[in-house]
Amino acid sequence: MVGKAHPTKKDQAIVAKEISITLEDGKQKTCSQPINAGEIIKDLNLKKVVAACFDGQPVDLTCPLENSGTLAFITLDSVQGREILRHSTAHIMAQAVTELFPGTKLAIGPAIEEGFYYDFDCPQRFSEEDLIRIEKRMQEIIEQKLPFARKMLDKKSAWDFFRQNGEIYKTELIEELQDGTISLYQQGDFIDLCRGPHLPATGWVPAFKLLSIAGAYWRGSEKNKMLQRIYGTAFASAKELADYLHKIEEAQRRDHRKLGRELDLFSFQEEAGAGLVIYHPKGALLRATLEEFERKEHLKRGYQLAVGPQILKLDLWKKSGHYDNYRENMYFTEIEGEKYGIKPMNCLAHMLIYKSRLRSYRDLPLRYFELGTVYRHEKSGVLHGLLRVRGFTQDDAHILCTPDQLNDEIKGVIKFVQDVMAIFGFDYTMEISTRPEKSIGSDQDWERATNALMLALRDTGLAFAINEGDGAFYGPKIDVKLKDALGRSWQCATIQCDFTLPERFDLKYIGADGAEHRPVMLHRVILGALERFMGVLIEHYAGAFPVWLAPEQVRILTITDAQKDYAQVVESQLREHGIRVSADLRQEKIGLKIREAQLEKIPYMLIAGNKEIAEQKVSVRSRKDGDLGGFSLYQFIDRIKQEIEGKK
Repeated sequence: MVGKAHPTKKDQAIVAKEISITLEDGKQKTCSQPINAGEIIKDLNLKKVVAACFDGQPVDLTCPLENSGTLAFITLDSVQGREILRHSTAHIMAQAVTELFPGTKLAIGPAIEEGFYYDFDCPQRFSEEDLIRIEKRMQEIIEQKLPFARKMLDKKSAWDFFRQNGEIYKTELIEELQDGTISLYQQGDFIDLCRGPHLPATGWVPAFKLLSIAGAYWRGSEKNKMLQRIYGTAFASAKELADYLHKIEEAQRRDHRKLGRELDLFSFQEEAGAGLVIYHPKGALLRATLEEFERKEHLKRGYQLAVGPQILKLDLWKKSGHYDNYRENMYFTEIEGEKYGIKPMNCLAHMLIYKSRLRSYRDLPLRYFELGTVYRHEKSGVLHGLLRVRGFTQDDAHILCTPDQLNDEIKGVIKFVQDVMAIFGFDYTMEISTRPEKSIGSDQDWERATNALMLALRDTGLAFAINEGDGAFYGPKIDVKLKDALGRSWQCATIQCDFTLPERFDLKYIGADGAEHRPVMLHRVILGALERFMGVLIEHYAGAFPVWLAPEQVRILTITDAQKDYAQVVESQLREHGIRVSADLRQEKIGLKIREAQLEKIPYMLIAGNKEIAEQKVSVRSRKDGDLGGFSLYQFIDRIKQEIEGKK
């Protein structure tokens, strides 16, 4: 880790003088130099403080305070404190690895959202057993309570130091720095390039765990060497760590890739190509159920169905700005000497539909909806089951409206999102993503679009955060972050406001004044990519889908061959009512059949024995509630249809 040094003056004696330090509570403290934040903490008798912010800049507790300023303290259990804890633990891990595996070269080791990692160029392949050895050595380093000491070197001296030690990745990082002085940190004999700050000493790490090993290209480029990445985490208490590890275990149990295999929903096969989903019958049925739900919900809200081609001429992609701003994510082909782009988005065809005839203000708004399959070039290293694929289908819509209609249309989409997320049981937060560096359109149009999104959110009373520089290249967007059953955040729905593409494609309508005007376009998805949403749903429900979504809603189980004909009659009648059903007629024990149906997470099991035949009933067993007793077939059909219609 590299960056700017603390505000210190190398090799310059600090002249004793008094400075005024303003604390978080507004109180002022007069101090005589030399003094640092750690000495002020001792004087105030504060606990669990691991670092400080001096005039808004994070600093070590040992950093000399040279001038008057404001001082805030960072505790171990704060967001900044956890980041410092995890970054420091990454350094401890790097020290342990270099001691256990001589010849290892260090790359980078940052703190991340729920832990840390470090990338190593090690001649030996790490194993799970090695993680245990590394953890043991890390614990020994922690027990030594080694201080984290900051050192400052000029750029050439720092480069020479790491070059002499064979640290080629560190020297590459130093070469790119603009700073004249470079900060290093040392604990014991271990020295690393880092901006800091760090914990006061290694003994401040209360609880940590190494989690996994993965491959990672240096600087994320497939052109560079593949390194070994070790992931870990650290928390301010053993209980927090235990809770997190339980969450990890639960996430592994819910992993959609694992459940996809177990429930026979989908597969990825090397001979077909990386990132391309093959839906098995049950997975295809789950997807078809979502698609049917989507069409009904859109039609009742005034959307019109549209279907665009999979490829469009290259000139169109140049006109839209995709070629200049998005082509690294696109695939291209050539037909009879003419170049085409395989669509990564659906907006172009929808604009061509709009442009196919003269439009009046009376026609607007127009809402075009398409379950459009698109293809994007994702690097193999980021592909992840259904959550990151190369071919996927979006519930994509484009709303073309007058500027006066824009506020109502944005709020309509927000309400649509709210209604749908309530059905699936998702909590969510909102972010507005603003103009990225690589973008098209005027500053004025970007400002109008961003203000329109903010106004709509404020009108609905929804809180939102600002995500600087993460908008689409043609306009800002509202990103909806779902929270699943484990509290994890997922990006699915988005609402993008676009003044630029209607300008580029010369879209017009005739206003009430008889003159030509430019419409505004909203790009929006509700579920987003169906593949990604299905992956999130599988993990959210742990594969136990509600009845309306379950690919197989009912399984009929016979006790002996004597019930085969009755079971088939029941199956036929359920199918006539649109219920997804199968019959297990095997000559197996009923206990085994029930266990298998439970493992396959079938919502209802109907058991048919001689008693049920005699009474013309079925014995109903619920996945969730267990044995429910005997039902007439029509009683059961009424029950399950109510659940399906109520989206339960």
